[in-house]
Amino acid sequence: MLRSKLLHPGILQALGEAGHGSTILISDGNFPHGTTPFPGAPVIYLNLSPGKMSVTDVLAAVAPSIPIESVSLMDNGTPVAPEAHAPIRALLPANVPVALIDRTSFYEATKSTDVALVIATADTRLFACVLLTIGVIPPAEAVSLGS
Repeated sequence: MLRSKLLHPGILQALGEAGHGSTILISDGNFPHGTTPFPGAPVIYLNLSPGKMSVTDVLAAVAPSIPIESVSLMDNGTPVAPEAHAPIRALLPANVPVALIDRTSFYEATKSTDVALVIATADTRLFACVLLTIGVIPPAEAVSLGS
């Protein structure tokens, strides 16, 4: 048994195999999983039915488990931020840079060989996809985690 909010064996394995610069895609229910993400990345399907498992549900479990260097969110191209962005930003560590990128560029970014994991949700909110870039664990913190 683990003392963690994150218990999914496939997600834990992929995160354990990822490293600095690897990216993790947490996608909403509209993301084209069959054609867009890097085909070598494992895909964990948590999209049981519409609205059952949201991007923020997954992010709440994943974010405390990895060092996050930066985040990319899909921009809707309007001055009004998508509904999903505020709750997503609230789950991110302070001072993590967040880039807004248009849908086409976001899809292109998910085709990178750096994508170490895709987690498909059934989030019905538009533009809720999140691309996390894994950072580093400083040596002092790594030592304290080992004890």
